[in-house]
Amino acid sequence: MDYIYAASTGILIAIFIFGLKTGVGCGFSTVKKRDVLILAGAYFLISVILGSLVEMVDQSYLEGIANLGMTLHVLIALILIGAGIYTQKKWNCGCDVSKKTFLVISVPCPVCLTALFVSCMVLASTLEISGWKVGIIVGLVFFTSVISSTWIFRKMKKTPEDLGTAMMFLGIFYLLGAMLVPAYIEAKRLNLALSSGGELEIVPLLIFSLFIIGGYALNNIRGQ
Repeated sequence: MDYIYAASTGILIAIFIFGLKTGVGCGFSTVKKRDVLILAGAYFLISVILGSLVEMVDQSYLEGIANLGMTLHVLIALILIGAGIYTQKKWNCGCDVSKKTFLVISVPCPVCLTALFVSCMVLASTLEISGWKVGIIVGLVFFTSVISSTWIFRKMKKTPEDLGTAMMFLGIFYLLGAMLVPAYIEAKRLNLALSSGGELEIVPLLIFSLFIIGGYALNNIRGQ
């Protein structure tokens, strides 16, 4: 029983953290409070719908969903990086486009929908309750995360330029996930030991990633 509670709490905390992505987009942009409420309400409704569909989908499809999510990670990452650069360039030219570009990071994307659906499926099987009830729980957690994080981020008095930075950082994070996660899964599947050199294949990717992040941070420091 303790394991069930621990697993359920961990999943809900992960959903709350995932909702911070939407909160960043709403909090760092100049979008109206009404639009934030509409967006948070849309996430709640989507969660209930996905929870209701859980009982119609076999858990054997989870692996296929996960593989599709990795592919979508790359596409979403490139869109985030491009939108972040565009937002910063327009802001530096005196034009605020954050009311439009915030949608790239805040609206339900395929990766977000996949995470919500998988969370509802795992929670439904763990707690052994109806899918629509799980959807309500997940939706409430996501709704609370979006509203609270938006309020906190707006108190920080950030500008659309910071929104662009956050979008580029998240895009790089998605790219790293798309590179490292499949490599890790493949290494586990082949049962490679450290002595055989299989784990060392990840090292070049890590070094390359550090160069990207370091160059990005240095560029931001120079621009200040």
